[in-house]
Amino acid sequence: MDKNYILTGEVASKKLRRMALEILENNAEEQGIVLAGIREHGSVIARCIKKILSEIGPLQAELIDLSLDKKAPKDITVTPQTDFNNKVVIIVDDVSNSGRTLTYALKPFLQSHPKKIQTLVLVERRHTAFPVQPDYVGLSVATTLQEHIYVEVEGEDVKGAWME
Repeated sequence: MDKNYILTGEVASKKLRRMALEILENNAEEQGIVLAGIREHGSVIARCIKKILSEIGPLQAELIDLSLDKKAPKDITVTPQTDFNNKVVIIVDDVSNSGRTLTYALKPFLQSHPKKIQTLVLVERRHTAFPVQPDYVGLSVATTLQEHIYVEVEGEDVKGAWME
């Protein structure tokens, strides 16, 4: 089956760089941020953003992973545990479909008092059913409910995104 690519690896890299620049611009007064990647692909994207941030500016980024079942996101594991009080937290995922995963991913941070919480997705679909709009979006795509978007990663690199 041929894949219908909506993002190549090269374009994905440019989108990640642009989002990192936006993060730097929107958090210029901050000492640091916490990038909370939703496993698995969101974690890879968070690591890419951290690498780009370290190349382009002084903003320090701490990485954590969020583990949850995207179909039934009742329990959320944060690794490593850290203090989120008065910190900027950016929740990172690969694709935003309905906003459900991003909404549930807020849970561990609401038990603290973060300075602000932002969200970042590489690809946003316009089927929002939950009240979360990503702050940073690589590509926004209008799709049908039957279509699915997949982000491909290999090691620490985003290889692209395709739709079926």
